[in-house]
Amino acid sequence: GGIPIVEITMTVPGAIEVIRQLRKSSLAEMLIGAGTVLDVEMARVCADAGAQFLVSPGLNLETVEFAVSQGVLMMAGALTPTEVITAWKAGSDFVKVFPCGNVGGAKYIKALKGPLPQVPLVPTGGVNLDTAAEFIEAGAAALGVGGELVQTEALKTGKPEIIVENARKFLKIVKETRTRMASAHIAATTLV
Repeated sequence: GGIPIVEITMTVPGAIEVIRQLRKSSLAEMLIGAGTVLDVEMARVCADAGAQFLVSPGLNLETVEFAVSQGVLMMAGALTPTEVITAWKAGSDFVKVFPCGNVGGAKYIKALKGPLPQVPLVPTGGVNLDTAAEFIEAGAAALGVGGELVQTEALKTGKPEIIVENARKFLKIVKETRTRMASAHIAATTLV
């Protein structure tokens, strides 16, 4: 569907082997990472399996430090402004805002971006086809999408085309929103 990044969460049965196999497969040109990484031990196992990035649902500074020391891209989870700042200062490449939908959604991302414009925020939880554009407009660097992208029904029925179509829809929304925002910015700066 055009999305060059896949996150395999550690809640998936056999997740480490899935990461190993994906890294050896024809999908190896994709960026393949591990999600729901809770501690340094898990981070080490994921990195050894070939994970190119690590995502945690909450802030664990030791995991961030490990990722930085290994040169593995890190997306530490955070919710409060203090956690966001702490994750960023510790070296997290992106900060996952989780569970974003439960604390205001796109409005919360916009509120965080006010004092923290330099921090690339990635909202997860509450991101769907109806809210994707709002999150991008609010300043999200990327979107974390789970069940709305990889629907259980598609997996159970063996219909990957559903996932591919969902990916295309999300990608189209993100591209169109970013293009619209860039055009509006250009128009605003030429009027000044």
